[in-house]
Amino acid sequence: MKMLARHLTVDLYNCKAERLREPEAVRDTLLTMLRETGYRPLDVTATTVSEEHFTVLSVFNEGHIALHVYTGLRYVAIDIFLCRENAEPEPLFKSLRNFFKPDKIKTTLLKRGDFGKDREIKPKTKTRVAPLRRIHNTGAKVIRILARRKTT
Repeated sequence: MKMLARHLTVDLYNCKAERLREPEAVRDTLLTMLRETGYRPLDVTATTVSEEHFTVLSVFNEGHIALHVYTGLRYVAIDIFLCRENAEPEPLFKSLRNFFKPDKIKTTLLKRGDFGKDREIKPKTKTRVAPLRRIHNTGAKVIRILARRKTT
């Protein structure tokens, strides 16, 4: 096993407004989609957070899916977490995309619990700091270039 799970995050922008009105309708649709794609939901709940925000959450043996629906923004944030190395979250994503009909989509696929041959976890961080001297030198170069342009 090289990886424990796959986690797909999805942002759906400018969704069809009529699809965002009823939390229970979204809940029922998600339940149907899960069954059609071969998952057996243990629980599917819809919760109203505020007038403009509700959530739908489903837990199943193979993972979970969470939907955060922002009605006024016509925006849906989706997390699909599947607990298998060879899991394919795309069929669920495609069903949800077809239901909400967004104008714009952003997806990110994460490999969770990476247990490759290098078991030591080494976080990758990249910090870039420019020394003040270099910033000062760059500013001086820009001023010289602008001064030359004025004289020509």
